[in-house]
Amino acid sequence: MDVHIPTPLLSYTHGQSEVAAVGATVAALLDDLDRSFPGLRYRMIDEQGRIRPHIRVFVNGTQTFELAFPLQPDDRIQILQALSGG
Repeated sequence: MDVHIPTPLLSYTHGQSEVAAVGATVAALLDDLDRSFPGLRYRMIDEQGRIRPHIRVFVNGTQTFELAFPLQPDDRIQILQALSGG
């Protein structure tokens, strides 16, 4: 699967904004990404095992909040991260 990585997380992927990963669910995909890019999953998933509030995951353009959301090998995943500050 092609996974789009947001700019704030590019330091984990060594500057790559598009990476490949596999998984039958969003959770499995994030586990695979974390094997290739250690620390990435922690930035996206909180201590309770939920997607962090400032992270958005889209599968083929549809947002999901569920880590158990099923994936197909040809799906396109986009990860977005909200920025805040003042």
